[in-house]
Amino acid sequence: MRIIEQALDQLPAGHVMVDTAGNVMPADQFRDEGKKGKIENLQGKCAKSDPTLEGANDFNYPELQTANRRVILPAKEDTYGNIEGLMNHFKMIMNGHGIRPPKGEVYVPVEGANGELGFYVVSDGTGRPYRVRVRPPCFVIVAALPLLLNGYTVADIVPTFGSVNMIGGELDR
Repeated sequence: MRIIEQALDQLPAGHVMVDTAGNVMPADQFRDEGKKGKIENLQGKCAKSDPTLEGANDFNYPELQTANRRVILPAKEDTYGNIEGLMNHFKMIMNGHGIRPPKGEVYVPVEGANGELGFYVVSDGTGRPYRVRVRPPCFVIVAALPLLLNGYTVADIVPTFGSVNMIGGELDR
């Protein structure tokens, strides 16, 4: 705590980068402006939110909403906040009721804490995937371990795992 207090005391004087006095925007409006790509309207503003995610059921911009509710999961606040959202979520996820991706295959990478997290899905057109493969971020690190540990002792495995931030739960394949 003392280090933080020292750092704050030694900050040079200057302009405040974000002045939110009078520039608070409701969370739903903040979200909708971002979806429409109007980020210049968001500069210097902050979102006013509360535990119920105020305004989530009030759609100010109907052009952002899909007409077919079966193709998108309902918002978390709708799932937790009203029975219609909960039923919609349940019907989409349950086998035989939910999403039926078209026949084919897809690989989608997303950024994880330790690297690329990839999902490979093969669909036969039914509600259950034909094949799903998850490529964990630690996959590449594990592949490099023989090179990292070559010439070292068994005792060097533990500090090597620790230094590369190995996640053991991803290695259960």
